[in-house]
Amino acid sequence: MGQKKDLTGSEKSKIVRYLAEGCSSLKIAKLLKRDHRTIKCFIQNSQQGRKKRVEKPRRKITAHELRKVKRAAAKMPLATSLAIFQSCNITGVPKSTRCAILRDMAKVRKAERRPPLNKTHKLKRQDWAKKYLKTDFSKVLWTDEMRVSLDGPDGWARGWIGKGQRAPVRLRRQQGGGGVLVWAGIIKDELVGPFRVEDGVKLNSQSYCQFLEDTFFKQWYRKKSASFKKNMIFMQDNAPSHASKYSTAWLARKGIKEEKLMTWPPCSPDLNPIENLWSIIKCEIYKEGKQYTSLNSVWEAVVAAARNVDGEQIKTLTESMDGRLLSVLAKKGGYIGR
Repeated sequence: MGQKKDLTGSEKSKIVRYLAEGCSSLKIAKLLKRDHRTIKCFIQNSQQGRKKRVEKPRRKITAHELRKVKRAAAKMPLATSLAIFQSCNITGVPKSTRCAILRDMAKVRKAERRPPLNKTHKLKRQDWAKKYLKTDFSKVLWTDEMRVSLDGPDGWARGWIGKGQRAPVRLRRQQGGGGVLVWAGIIKDELVGPFRVEDGVKLNSQSYCQFLEDTFFKQWYRKKSASFKKNMIFMQDNAPSHASKYSTAWLARKGIKEEKLMTWPPCSPDLNPIENLWSIIKCEIYKEGKQYTSLNSVWEAVVAAARNVDGEQIKTLTESMDGRLLSVLAKKGGYIGR
């Protein structure tokens, strides 16, 4: 009989079953074609049971040390429990105890992702807020693009699973399995779009203007009254395809120029209320870790989620602009969150 170093999980299960049927260790060795000594060793180790865990005496933390840990946690955001305790010269504390202590005074969080803001950016944000402080934002059309992938953002496929249940299998694909670029706008309590950018099209100045012509202007803007067009202010960010001379001149020929085209400060997605709409839609289409198998299916999900966004939600977003401008001025151009 051949000898092997370790028994497989399947062989171990068979040994337990054969023992329950009353087979001897010798007979089991013959049935499995394994060395008798290997079978006997496994049976003996199984009968001994697990060794009882020896509880090591834990180091006691004084009230003075707790205060030091709390101060260190406040001064060292995103630090590990070990780094925090070492900065306080507290040694000999196991990780489980460190984490239990920190849970009473802190939370585990990811770092927030923000665009970098230098002094010039902050000054431009303040100037922008002062310029539009008295604007009637119900007449502003806020626009932007969003890319949605088949798999959704990383880290969203997490949730509670009952004991004894296995986590569902999740497909693993490069670049999130590909995606769809979506354009939309919001004004007062109305959603414009969403419109899908044709697959494979890279938005440069020419393709962006052609896209607006085929979707926004033909399907929505053309139907509006002359008085509406006269008062509407068009907002877009400073993406190269938006802010180029070609796009600016093309919009001017469409009547969107000067005061009708809102200037936009650099690095300011937190000031655009449509970013909150994108969050609402993404939360809906990727809930419970949902994945998609085709670009058409994820596009259909975006359209369905957009239809479920009611006018009151959109109105809440557009009416938040006065508060956002005041926050920018209060923070001297700093980031205000969303």
